[in-house]
Amino acid sequence: MSLRFKSFVAAAAVAAGVTLASAGAQAQTIKVGILHSLSGTMAISETTLKDVMLMLIDEQNKKGGLLGKKLEAVVVDPASNWPLFAEKAKELLLKDKVAATFGCWTSVSRKSVLPVFEENNGILFYPVQYEGEESSKNIFYTGAAPNQQAIPAVDYLAENEKVQRWVLAGTDYVYPRTTNKILEAYLKSKGVKSEDIMINYTPFGHSDWQTIVADIKKFGSAGKKTAVVSTINGDANVPFYKELGNQGVKATDIPVVAFSVGEEELAGIDTKPLVGHLAAWNYFQSVDVPVNKTFIDQWKAYTKNPKRVTNDPMEAHVIGFNMWVKAVEKAGTTDTSAVIDALVGVTVPNLSGGYSAMMPNHHITKPVLIGEIKADGQFSIVQQTAQVVGDEWSDYLEGSKDLISDWRAPMTCGNFNVKTGKCGGASK
Repeated sequence: MSLRFKSFVAAAAVAAGVTLASAGAQAQTIKVGILHSLSGTMAISETTLKDVMLMLIDEQNKKGGLLGKKLEAVVVDPASNWPLFAEKAKELLLKDKVAATFGCWTSVSRKSVLPVFEENNGILFYPVQYEGEESSKNIFYTGAAPNQQAIPAVDYLAENEKVQRWVLAGTDYVYPRTTNKILEAYLKSKGVKSEDIMINYTPFGHSDWQTIVADIKKFGSAGKKTAVVSTINGDANVPFYKELGNQGVKATDIPVVAFSVGEEELAGIDTKPLVGHLAAWNYFQSVDVPVNKTFIDQWKAYTKNPKRVTNDPMEAHVIGFNMWVKAVEKAGTTDTSAVIDALVGVTVPNLSGGYSAMMPNHHITKPVLIGEIKADGQFSIVQQTAQVVGDEWSDYLEGSKDLISDWRAPMTCGNFNVKTGKCGGASK
């Protein structure tokens, strides 16, 4: 063997060693998908969820990672484009081989990716309130079901504000339409007449609210206490609340309770005309407990911005991420099926001083908080319930009230009918 050939072989061996070492280094990371809109109409709400996930991953890595490996964030931007969510989800699962994904905000984006996660056996943690009427083995719903937000909010208005007329105003997609269908059935079960319920839908990004707010004022002038239950999503909230202020709609006259407006959305508008209007969530930044103070300090330090606020979907990601970490440690692997099984029963602290547990229906326990908007864009908490178990199938809709979900063996069913004793399928 010539000296030149020996040198070539040695160099090739070194190069191969470097390649193998690089591959080995890559194998020592656990990839985590982040699937949130960083552009488009939903960026106002979703960008901060990407940021909090990066913070959680960074903090976990400082603790030594997971199973002896570092976590690696894989961030994609589905750009408020619902079909693109499915493409990006497939990319995360098949190309990037992520162990779990945290993402989506709107229900239409979640429904877009649901078959992708089911077909490719992935895990999605969904952090935002939603309409229920769904249960999937591959999705963990860490946001509120209707019985953890919408129905308690209506109860609060009826009991404390003596509301008798209801405006159900929402963005025109599945979450508002299904939630309002549930609320309409619930209100009628409480004796509210059809003529005392006004329902209105507007497209994503809607900006001209003058006529609609005028209609709300007219509907509220019939001599009965009126309230607006808002499922308006995304940046349309900014002109909606501005128009309320322009037309002098005060909380003392027609209170608005919102399900998709929190500290992040209020940070961009003048909140003084909105003082006293309400939001129903399961967490507010203003919760005065040590664990929340620690989280807020951590968030502001991480973002290097003392003005950055926290909100409910962020807390849902904190809970979901910590549940996933605990389940992976419990299973001793990131194998999807093993982690899915391990997640049920996992309990972690929430940010309001209690604990959240993952139930067999892949929903978590949450307290319900009602908050009043203050002039500084924060919320004064006026009511907080005990822990509520998320109900995936509404008790107020025909075809749903007899269904339950339990993903543990031997049932392993998302829509088991307690009357027929049969499972209707994997999910619905």
